[in-house]
Amino acid sequence: MLNISLIQVQYLIALDEHRNFIKAADASFVTQPTLSMQMKKLEEELGVIIFDRSKQPITPTAIGEKIIKQARIIFNETAQIETILKDHTGDVSGTLKIGVLPTIANSLVPRLISQIAQKYPDLKLTIKEALTHEIVEDLEHNRLDVGIVSIPLHNSGLIERKLYVEKFRIYAHPNHPSYSKNSWDADDLLADKLWLLSEGNCFRTQTINLCSLPDDKLNHLALNYESGNLQTLKKVVDLEGGATLMPEWEAGELDDESMDHLKAFKADNAGRAVGLIYTKFYAKESVIKKLEEMILSALPKYVSENQNLEIIELV
Repeated sequence: MLNISLIQVQYLIALDEHRNFIKAADASFVTQPTLSMQMKKLEEELGVIIFDRSKQPITPTAIGEKIIKQARIIFNETAQIETILKDHTGDVSGTLKIGVLPTIANSLVPRLISQIAQKYPDLKLTIKEALTHEIVEDLEHNRLDVGIVSIPLHNSGLIERKLYVEKFRIYAHPNHPSYSKNSWDADDLLADKLWLLSEGNCFRTQTINLCSLPDDKLNHLALNYESGNLQTLKKVVDLEGGATLMPEWEAGELDDESMDHLKAFKADNAGRAVGLIYTKFYAKESVIKKLEEMILSALPKYVSENQNLEIIELV
């Protein structure tokens, strides 16, 4: 029978995360010789080389990748024991690491921080804004506990919990050819410049899918500038004309003057579903439920009223 300790499993995961013995040791709060010795013992016990030390940064060998993957499962399963005990006692403390899309964060995060500070002062909140694929990768590597993203993702390794549905709104300059219309078809967006988020952002992808934009439109007519921030795009529209898309919640928080520039889609089901995602190994069910309750209580009425809306799937 193999003799592997949990501390070796933790060091192994840290070394895979940092790909450097000194950095992994610092992250594990041990000296570099101690971590190196434990890794050497582990490799001797298993009879294989886990990391190729001839490369910088070090990289896992083929068998090492398989061992590291299983080590993460062992670590996650073991960590659930403490979680189960906290769930049993109703304790809401420790650290909750959340990844959230930038197009969601601006509206949701300030309210979430406020609620958690008031209701659960012993819960330390860590929030990271990132794109969907980055959040998924961080969840799979245990760097995040939960993500708040546009769903569905169709990822069998993740659990999804739908939170809310929000429609898309169009923010247009008064000089836009379609400005006089209160409700637009997707084709109206192509009558002038369409300002999009940067490559890799799912809200950009949803816009392209909604408008069925061909490559030639992306190359010149409908795209002059890419940004990673919706508020930046709003300012670009104000200065340069054209239009951009905004999620309903963020659009609803514009100032009165800006609200006059909002247009709706004729297809009322143009929008997105937002949900929580987490791995099957995450056991803080009570924390997930409380997080869900706080987000739902923070929704403005015009968003909460959309919950039975069947939207076009544009992810």
